[in-house]
Amino acid sequence: MREFFKQYKFFGIALFIFSAIVISIMINILTPKKVLPIYQPSMVNFEMVDSTVQYQSKYHKIADFSLTNQNGETITQDDYADKIYVADFFFTTCQTICPIMTDHMVQIQKAIAKDDDVMLLSYSVTPQIDDVAQLKKYALEKGVDDNKWNLVTGDKKAIYELARKSYLAVKEDGNGDQYDMIHTENFMLIDKKQQIRGYYDGTQPDDIERLLEDIKVLKKHG
Repeated sequence: MREFFKQYKFFGIALFIFSAIVISIMINILTPKKVLPIYQPSMVNFEMVDSTVQYQSKYHKIADFSLTNQNGETITQDDYADKIYVADFFFTTCQTICPIMTDHMVQIQKAIAKDDDVMLLSYSVTPQIDDVAQLKKYALEKGVDDNKWNLVTGDKKAIYELARKSYLAVKEDGNGDQYDMIHTENFMLIDKKQQIRGYYDGTQPDDIERLLEDIKVLKKHG
């Protein structure tokens, strides 16, 4: 009997390994793959969307832009061509949610440090205060990697329109100036086709973890 088991020992091991592989493949096939939505204006809280695009239900993309970063360099959509990126709206003198959001952006920056496919983009909502010198000071204080993360300033109307018409992310201030606005805690995940694939609360650690997982999903499944 001992000789019998010895004779078929390797066959049994091989059969076990083969069965494990087959089971693993079947589980992988039968497990639904997570697919991120492609956000359209009609899918987003109307308070965050400019009235001119509120009812758009397809083909929405981030509009072209030209702004200036913390190094005085012109940054356009071409700098993010064929990149996945995380965007937000902030201002350097904010003492409420911005420090938390920036710390979380730093956390994301560390997580994607070696990933050439992913970048970060932060728009100042007070460009009259956040000039290049102010952005550079802030970038140095926060440990911004210039190769991964642009803090941008420029024409206030252009930034406002990007926030309301492209990123669908910011409420109006309501102080009488049509181009003033308040920022929100939103982080937006943008794919390589300039489409919005996710919204996240930039002040919540759980949402940052979800964002990082969604970046992996986007890289794998698009």
